[in-house]
Order: sequence, then structure tokens, then C-alpha cells
Amino acid sequence: MSPANEPRLSKAERTAQAREKARAIREAQLKKDKRNKLLIGWGIVVAVVAILAVIALVVTQNIANNAPIADQGPTPANANVHGGVTLLKGTDVAKVAAGTVSLASLPSAPATAPATVTAPGAEAEAGKPVKVVAYIDFICPICKNFETTYSQQLTQLRNDGKITLEYRPFGFLDASSSTNYSSRAANAAACVANTSPDKYSALVDLLYAQQPAEGSAGISDNDLKKLATQAGSANIDSCIDNKTYRPFVKVVTQEAKNIGISGTPTVFIDGQQWDNKSDFMTVLNAAIAAKK
Repeated sequence: MSPANEPRLSKAERTAQAREKARAIREAQLKKDKRNKLLIGWGIVVAVVAILAVIALVVTQNIANNAPIADQGPTPANANVHGGVTLLKGTDVAKVAAGTVSLASLPSAPATAPATVTAPGAEAEAGKPVKVVAYIDFICPICKNFETTYSQQLTQLRNDGKITLEYRPFGFLDASSSTNYSSRAANAAACVANTSPDKYSALVDLLYAQQPAEGSAGISDNDLKKLATQAGSANIDSCIDNKTYRPFVKVVTQEAKNIGISGTPTVFIDGQQWDNKSDFMTVLNAAIAAKK
């Protein structure tokens, strides 16, 4: 039957048909709204779960980073008991056997701060190159400025056999990050000194090149591992995960405080503390000239 021959619907039928169509549209819209609400609800749940997971991870990491550290432990090979790794010519470092340190073995701090700080093992040695000993902290911006200003000249003097350069990284500014970054970075440096001493100076350079801001969380342990790899070191993942040399860093940090180190960098030239005011290279070159 053609549309022209179809019977015309009555007004009541047309009204009923319109109502049925409207009802179907409303039901479809209600189903769509319900589905959207469910999707939004699940989206919120997923987002909340993700946020909670991130918070839990951060809290867990902070707890791990701030967990108590033992008062005694091993020293890395190629580092002395005062925390120092001595750079010689090129990528060579002074060879030192691994040992142990403990807080109990440290001399007590004097009742009053000494007028002149004497750093153990920093004294001049007759017939040997001038000894430069630097107490440093890897989150210290003034330490970075010292490196930026003098690194090239110090490297040249090392290669010329006129000086040795001993870095003593310690956790002086742990309170300047929420994760004890200073000690964690010093631990990473100790791991590299133990495993790949010829890459130690390269890691020091990278730690300063990518220095985090004071007050920040600092570089994560995973990224410290990556920096070590970037420096060319053998794998130190387990050393960082196990905090192998954190007790060592703890002990040398306390020793530094006990002898009167009150800021970073604190630098000694053949046992004499640089005043951080005089031109450093002028003082160093005078010490080199006096050895001739």
C-alpha cells in the first residue's frame, strides 16, 4: 500500500505515538546519563587511587631515605677514613684499602670552637705535591661555584704533578632537602670510588652540573644510578639501594663537625685553611712556589 493510501491516524493516535517517542527518548537519555555518571565515578576512583599510590610511594621513599643509619660501617676502597678520595693525574686516584669506621672511634668535639681548624690528614708532606683538601656538599651552590671557577685550573695543576686534590663529600646540608640528599649523593660518590675510581671525578662533575636546588627533594636514587652510569661507572645499583656507605658518610660528617667545619666548601692547602676571601689561586700558587 502506498503512503498515499495509508489510513490517516487519528489525533489521539498521533498524540499517543508522540508520547511513546518522547518516552523512548527520555529513557535513552536517562540510560546515557547513568552511564556517564558511572564513567565519571569510576574515573574519579581511578584518579584517587593513582593519587594515593603516588602519595604512598613518596611517603615510602621518604621513610626509606630518612631511616636511621648505623653508627658504624665499611669504608669504600680508594677513600680514606676522613671521607676523602684523592685525585692524582688524569683519572688516577690514590689507592686506599677498604676498611671500617665508627662514631665511637671519633675524638670528641672541643668544648669551644677552635680558632683555627685542623683537618686530619690534610697536612703538608715534604717532597710531595701541594695537598688540596676540600670538604664539599653536593647540594651546596657555593661548592658548585668553587668547582665552576677553579676546576679547570686545578685539573691542569694535577696533571702537571704540582698538586693532589682530595674531595671529602659529607652530609653537611642534609636538612636542606627532604630526603637527606647530601648524604645520598655522598654515598653514590663513595660507591663509584669503590667500584670505578677512575670515573670518580666525572661523577663529581655530573653531580654539580645537575645540582638540585636547596630545599628540594634532590635527585632520586634511581637518577643517581643513572648519573653513575653516565659517568662511565660500573653498576652501583645495589650499593645505592643498600645504602652501603651511608654509615661511612654519617661518621665522616660527624668528624667534620667535631673538628669545627662550619660551612662548605672548606678548603685546606697543605693543612692551612683557605679563608674563602683571598684569591684562591694566588694562595695556592704561593704554596706551590714555596715547595720548589
